[in-house]
Amino acid sequence: MAIDLTGGIDPAREYVFADRPADPEMRDSVSFWVFDDGGRVGLPRVGVEAVASNWDDHSIQVNVAFPEGRAYRLRDEGRRWPATDASGKPAVLGGGPLAFTCVEPFGVWTMTFDGKAVQTTSADLAAGRKDGPLVDLRFAVEATIAAPPWVQGALQADAASALETSVEGDLMGGDRYEQLFRATGSVRVGGQEHTFTGSGLRIRRQGVRRLEGFWGHCWQSALFPSGRAFGYIAYPPRPDGRPTFNEGYLFDPDAGDGLIPARVVEAPWLTRLQPTGEDVAVVLETADGIVRIEGETVLSTHDITDPSEVPEEMLAKMANWTFPALQQAGVCYRWKGEETYGMLERSSPMDKITR
Repeated sequence: MAIDLTGGIDPAREYVFADRPADPEMRDSVSFWVFDDGGRVGLPRVGVEAVASNWDDHSIQVNVAFPEGRAYRLRDEGRRWPATDASGKPAVLGGGPLAFTCVEPFGVWTMTFDGKAVQTTSADLAAGRKDGPLVDLRFAVEATIAAPPWVQGALQADAASALETSVEGDLMGGDRYEQLFRATGSVRVGGQEHTFTGSGLRIRRQGVRRLEGFWGHCWQSALFPSGRAFGYIAYPPRPDGRPTFNEGYLFDPDAGDGLIPARVVEAPWLTRLQPTGEDVAVVLETADGIVRIEGETVLSTHDITDPSEVPEEMLAKMANWTFPALQQAGVCYRWKGEETYGMLERSSPMDKITR
């Protein structure tokens, strides 16, 4: 059965802004999560954020991690790349050493990086230590789309309502979808090159994103060898009892070409800063019943924010909340006799963390 990999989205939506948007808060974003199918290396989020107010320099984030604890990290701004490809289409979003290219809408994307990153460890990042020597880093990934896109709020009526009426819509950042892929690639660092096949997740987002009031989240997804897949995003319960965004899906290519709506029943909320080896199983509920997917973190990075490093104008905006701890990790997932490696991102205010 042929799978509709567009999900009904206009292929033109895959392309990037050719010119600076008029709204200074408007942003264009592409990010990848990539994992070797043997669990030997992972790229737990690499992304470009292009904001109209600073259009000539795009923000870039790079994470590379290994299961033995090595990690490489970059947070920087880089000169924007020309958006048009050789055929004249606005297919390239790049900043400095990092670039994403839409080779074929809803078909093939590539990611390349050739620069330097901070050498550190997963343990140091979990402890809030971000310093280290700059080392040469190079990677290249070709992503071939393998599952329909998930548009947040498209599968559950209450999830759509949460995006429209609460802060979660601002946190999502406007028009956003994500999609799983098969990957081939290579990572070269420390004088060693690692070639791999694997899988990953890409996120395509255009819109205005505001993070004030962020109180944590949990986000997981993975693609299994058979083509089965899952994904979800959920926000923790609010103290006032108001509903929060909670939506996910299962995908089985043998059961049809669409996503099966799901909700999270049990999520591994972030309560401690542990680099790897943590049980992060998730329980989802569909119309057909309960599904449990086992998971354990195998490689990891953390972002621990020191308020003293944040500009005063941002502190003023965020006076009523504490800065969340963020984990971006690779997980070994097991479901229906299959094993794969996929992503986990979760966050929680520091006053909710037990070290």
